Amino acid sequence: MGKIKKIFTNWRIVLALIVLILAIAAVNPNPWAEGAAIRSVDKDSPASLAISSDSEELGITSPKPDISPRSRERILSINNEPVTNVDDYYRILDKLKPNRTIHIRTNKDLYKLVTAPEIIETNETEIQTITEEFFNETINQTVNITKNITVNKTIETGNVYLGLSVYDAPQHNIRKGLELQGGTRVLLQPEEELSQEEIGMLIDNMKYRLNVYGISDVVVRKAGDLSGNQYVLIEIAGAKEEEAQDLLAQQGKFEAKVGNITVFRGGSDITYVCRSADCSGIDPSVGCGEVADGYVCRFRFAISLSPEAAQRQANATKDLEVITENNNEYLSEKLYLYLDNALVDELNIGAELKGRADTEIAISGSGAGLTQQEAVLDSLENMKRLQTILITGSLPVQLNVVESDNLSPLFGPEMLRNAIMVGLLAILAVGVVVFIRFRRLKVTIPMVITMLAEVAILIGIAAFIKWNIDFAAIAGILIAVGTSVDHQVVITDETLKGEVSQIYDWKKRFKNAFFIIVAACLTTIVAMIPLM
Repeated sequence: MGKIKKIFTNWRIVLALIVLILAIAAVNPNPWAEGAAIRSVDKDSPASLAISSDSEELGITSPKPDISPRSRERILSINNEPVTNVDDYYRILDKLKPNRTIHIRTNKDLYKLVTAPEIIETNETEIQTITEEFFNETINQTVNITKNITVNKTIETGNVYLGLSVYDAPQHNIRKGLELQGGTRVLLQPEEELSQEEIGMLIDNMKYRLNVYGISDVVVRKAGDLSGNQYVLIEIAGAKEEEAQDLLAQQGKFEAKVGNITVFRGGSDITYVCRSADCSGIDPSVGCGEVADGYVCRFRFAISLSPEAAQRQANATKDLEVITENNNEYLSEKLYLYLDNALVDELNIGAELKGRADTEIAISGSGAGLTQQEAVLDSLENMKRLQTILITGSLPVQLNVVESDNLSPLFGPEMLRNAIMVGLLAILAVGVVVFIRFRRLKVTIPMVITMLAEVAILIGIAAFIKWNIDFAAIAGILIAVGTSVDHQVVITDETLKGEVSQIYDWKKRFKNAFFIIVAACLTTIVAMIPLM
């Protein structure tokens, strides 16, 4: 009993237990989770126009890209009929009729919406025959020419359309990669070489544009090859290959309106958006201030307009009234920002811009938080979002689809189960080999427990930093655990040699052990560099 107490009072064991508990909390496992989790919501769909009964918000919204899987909104019932999984959701959906009012209960709200008929464009074509007459001078008479025109047909399937993409409720916060949950991977290549700043801007723009379309399970990152070619890799979970290519092929448009008048558009109208520290950041003339429920900080950044856009702004604002709000003077109309016809933000217009054709103007806004640090971070995040919106209307370069793959979700769960089974068998095999080598349970059991704890901690860290677990990550976890076992065996072997020979030069023995460990680590790093 005294030995057990001594073990659990050791600060290293206590620290390991604390980290393990935090890792399990980050994963937040719940094998009994029920419902159909919302992956995305289509624009202008019945779900996006739903009326909330429990709150004042309008419509079901797509989850934010950085939200944890267990925090996603889940459909629990439709018309009081329970939804425990995706099969229940589609079974109930098949029984619904178009143009009927239904109620959807989620874990966050109760919504009322009107179902719509599902309309699809078929591959079938309709041949329309048109006859034209013209006078042929050669034969000196009127000739009839018959033309066949192919027209794509759209039909109502008789099914119900809600505009929701759903999947089984997550049972943990582990984010699965595309191989494990299915979806589409698209590789895009810019037509011209971009600087690091431009490629970063391009990725930010594409992330925001995809988010505007209601897609949340998306990964956008830069890639390259040994020849120095630049690529943008996009992974969209749950999307079909055709849908993803159509979406990414859209050029999109950005518009800024005062009332119903478009004053400037993305592209040639916006000649420059400042993103550097010398002309963007926290507004030095206002800074941060304390309010009743925390702090508020104001940001400010400069943009440049073409002379034509500046003149349109002057014409649109010259007859507006000046109003005072919070000791600041603004015009009576706001500047509304639209991305692909969707309203994404609205800004007050400073009174000093009334009727003036300024090509250099400043965009300002604010952020809030419980502490000043939180308010600063929120303000800078809002500023970055606005900068992205203003740039997004015109991507810096044309992108071409190099390759696209559609990964079926049917194989993901089976592959994941196989990977878990192989991992557990590997740990068991290592335990058997260690027991055969040392013939001591008090050596073997701690090693096996350490291996399991390391796997749990690594997965917890992945869940906390929102890292996607794919086959490469699983292989990396197994390699890391295997390397750790190797280190433990070396240290144990050195320690037991000391017990046998009764030589207690621990400093020398640990020095020898760590030399072997460091050498093995450096060998692994050198081997991994080419893969990176």
